[in-house]
Amino acid sequence: MIEFFSSMPGWLATFVLAMAPVIELRGSIPLGIAVYGLSPLEAYAISVAGNLAPVVPLLLYLEPVSRWLMRYRPGHAFFSWLFTRTYKRHAERHRRYGLFALALFVAVPLPVTGAWTGSAIAFIFGLRFREAFSAIAAGVIVAGGIVTASVMGIISLF
Repeated sequence: MIEFFSSMPGWLATFVLAMAPVIELRGSIPLGIAVYGLSPLEAYAISVAGNLAPVVPLLLYLEPVSRWLMRYRPGHAFFSWLFTRTYKRHAERHRRYGLFALALFVAVPLPVTGAWTGSAIAFIFGLRFREAFSAIAAGVIVAGGIVTASVMGIISLF
């Protein structure tokens, strides 16, 4: 895996890592700044673009893919569990705060939050593409700022 990234230019490795679920901005911005020597602004912009890249296909294709997978017993069991669990955890916040809740959820740079999970939540709640993408993009922009500021604060300590 390390060899895969070491053969890429720094900007591309940062972009690709930002696309990865779980890692997203939390890994790509520190990597871009500390390992590849990108400026904070470059690392931020490349990471935000990379993190938003999978959102479009996720929002467009999660529904048709899940419908197809639900025809099979394991797929039906998984998506039933996922929909029930996510709806129980997030329905009240969604009712109360709407798209702001989605943007805020994505903006918190912690594990299990971010563009991938935000896309799944948008799909589960049946949000329209334009509104969902806007809320997720706003969250990614804020999360990128938080991570970049944190990295720069840590670097300044050393």
